Formats: sequence, structure tokens, C-alpha cells
Amino acid sequence: MPEVLLRPPRPSDEEVARAAQAALAPDGFDFGLWPDGEPWLAYLDRLGREHRGEDLPPGRVPMTFLYAEVDGRVVGRTSIRQTLTATLTVVGGHVGYAVVPAERGRGYATAILRQSVEHLRARGVGPFLVTCREDNPASLAVIEHCGGRLDEAWPSSGPHGADTAPTLRFWIA
Repeated sequence: MPEVLLRPPRPSDEEVARAAQAALAPDGFDFGLWPDGEPWLAYLDRLGREHRGEDLPPGRVPMTFLYAEVDGRVVGRTSIRQTLTATLTVVGGHVGYAVVPAERGRGYATAILRQSVEHLRARGVGPFLVTCREDNPASLAVIEHCGGRLDEAWPSSGPHGADTAPTLRFWIA
């Protein structure tokens, strides 16, 4: 498998990010663009402030947002949170990741999650919480492959959204 490189989004990534957002939308996922219509350079500035923990909106925590690149192609993304809110404890966890549909099935999600966990370990964070919808077998397999253990003491959180399956919690030591 080619090496997966995690890196910050660049000014030249706008087109690929918007294409990835559109590709993930039918699955109910996103590529991290928020709010809709935000100018690209403002988005990059916001990500930098979120990384530094500056001017955080209510309910947000410092977050490192990185793109996953393989052979010059952006194949996915990760959002890495060093702390958890009450909401992130139920849905979201320390790491949220996505792989664009055209790049799935190549082991990239596993590489993204492993590198995200190493990023947190280097900052003294652990164990790591990762959540996943019960109806996402590919992500469930990635989390288990990376050492995730189902938190059986935690009841599934109920619907993640109005028309989605319950969310499960996993801990990675």
C-alpha cells in the first residue's frame, strides 16, 4: 500500500475539498467544510484558530484537522481532538475520519486512524475514544483493526441523526 501522509489543508486544496464534500454527502458524512459557503481562505484561517484553541464556537474543542494524501491525491481527512465534551463522549470521540468513496477499500482509513492515534499519543492523550454508527461495517472493522474495543458498558446512543443507526463507542488503549 502506498504511504498515507497526513497534512494540513492548503490554499490549493479548495476544489478537491469541495468535490470530496459532495462525494461524501450521499452517505451522510462530510469532509469538514463548515459553514456552507464559507470562503476558502476564511475556512483555512478558522482551522488554524481551532488548532490553536482560539475563538472556539460554543461546544467546540481544540482540533487538528488534516488531509490524508497518497501519491499527491487527497484521499480522506481526519479531525483529531485532544479533549472531549459531553457531546463528543457520545458521538465523535477523539478522532473523526473519512475516506472519499472512490478511494475506499485500500486500507487508507486504517492508516488515517493509526496516524491520528499516534498524533494524540505524542501529545500525552490516551486512551482514545472513537465512535461509529452501528450500520457502518467498514468503519467498525477499521476501528477494531486499530485495537478498538467496544465499550459494552455504554448503551448505544440512539440515532446519530434522524434517519441513521445508533452510535457505538470504542476505546483504543
